[in-house]
Amino acid sequence: MKKFIAVAGNIGVGKSTLVEKLSAALGWQPFYEPVAENPYLADFYADMDSWAFHSQVFFLAHRLRLHHGLARHPNSVVQDRSVYEDAEIFAHNLYLQGHIQPRDYQTYRHLYETVIEFLPPPDLVIYLRATVPTLLKRIARRGRTYEQTIAPDYLSSLNRLYESWISGFSLCPVLTVPADDLDYVAHAGHLRLIVSKVNEKLMGKEEVIFSPEEVANAAED
Repeated sequence: MKKFIAVAGNIGVGKSTLVEKLSAALGWQPFYEPVAENPYLADFYADMDSWAFHSQVFFLAHRLRLHHGLARHPNSVVQDRSVYEDAEIFAHNLYLQGHIQPRDYQTYRHLYETVIEFLPPPDLVIYLRATVPTLLKRIARRGRTYEQTIAPDYLSSLNRLYESWISGFSLCPVLTVPADDLDYVAHAGHLRLIVSKVNEKLMGKEEVIFSPEEVANAAED
């Protein structure tokens, strides 16, 4: 039976890498975050207060269209970043920073919440949880120039929003992966452990956790 998994998590946590490795292990099709030609982006960077709302509406429409297509895809898929993160994390953060005004943010939320009611949710969201030191280390390791100036405080604020969002998310099952402890690039056993836990969640097991003993043993495989 066809499945749809979305991988969520902060900048640098390892979403794209997990999508690649999980798709290969399961024999499913990966879908990475596409580069969207946002016509508001240049204006947004020049004047965030004036253009943040327009830019986020564009990104939301783009992500909703992508999610709808993946939900209808004939094969099992693993998606890099979910539609929910656009609204719950990034648009919310811009609102908290004062770049989106309350009236505009309410309009954005009404649009998002209305459409989400009609959008089929994934079968599973994998949430990669990591502390800021881990995020900074991985951002430095992958060496993207435009990411090297990301401030720790910014990553901390996003982490707080991620934790708030995931704690109340109920549209589909969630598997929380302790990304500080699991390095599925360095340890094949860690990837196998994640695949095992994913299969448990997809089979309907409600309480799926990564025990310290399992993580330690998987690192030795």
